[in-house]
Amino acid sequence: MAQTLEQRRRNAKFVKDQDARRGKSENDIKKRSKEQTKSPISPFWLSILGFVVFGGLIFEVISRIFFR
Repeated sequence: MAQTLEQRRRNAKFVKDQDARRGKSENDIKKRSKEQTKSPISPFWLSILGFVVFGGLIFEVISRIFFR
């Protein structure tokens, strides 16, 4: 059965990862994987999103209290 394009890509990525691991101890590999954890959204955009959501909420509460 012939490989699909997606299978070839994944196999190439797997081989690349295995070549990078070759000759290294398990501790080095574990340290490297812990360092790579990264948030998918930057703190700047997270703060902007929080400001929009919670700022609107606070504004709505204030407007309901003072402008009945």
